[in-house]
Amino acid sequence: MVAQPLVDVKSLSKSYYRDEVEIVVLRNLSLRIQQGEFFGLIGPSGSGKTTLLNMVAGIDRPDQGQILVGDTDIVKLNETELAKWRSHHIGFIFQFYNLLPVLTAFENVELPLLLTHLSKKERADHVKTALGVVGLADRMDHYPRQLSGGQEQRVAIARAIVTDPVLLLADEPTGDLDRQSAENILDLLGRLNREFHKTIVMVTHDPRAIERTSAHLRLDKGELQQDATHVGA
Repeated sequence: MVAQPLVDVKSLSKSYYRDEVEIVVLRNLSLRIQQGEFFGLIGPSGSGKTTLLNMVAGIDRPDQGQILVGDTDIVKLNETELAKWRSHHIGFIFQFYNLLPVLTAFENVELPLLLTHLSKKERADHVKTALGVVGLADRMDHYPRQLSGGQEQRVAIARAIVTDPVLLLADEPTGDLDRQSAENILDLLGRLNREFHKTIVMVTHDPRAIERTSAHLRLDKGELQQDATHVGA
């Protein structure tokens, strides 16, 4: 029996319009990602990688198609339902960290928990655990300007995992880092996948980053390439 995929994307299409010109971003795309995979999407800029990631996160909507995450068809959810679903199920890691400069590392990581019913002590325990996982327990009172780029990205990863999401989505997580910091971030993502059993979807244009994934596909001009190594599509 084939296991039910955690993410099941079916016949997804998306276009944007510039003046009256249609720009096709994704074209009838189907994709399956299993629970526990560290899955990569590689492709050039403008290939549709980030658009696809945003749709799986419920940030953007397709023109047609279905996106199942677990048992939920997120395309059918309204904006209020999507926001609630996303806060419980998705952790997002951005290329440029998106940390608030006026908040400490602790306060940045705590932000997603402010939308929950956890007590102040429970929130603090979750934040300390997340910062400990990424190796920054001794930096929780530092502001972003006091951290290196690699440390900022680790704070961002702690923020992404603090709610214990089902799915981690990483959009070019090493794109703004030097080579050694990038390797450290990829090591951390690999550890989250292996030791904490997090399902991760990472988009990148970096061949070194894609080598760390357990499976990957190439996306180009809105279509998955036939010579990709992943057989789930």
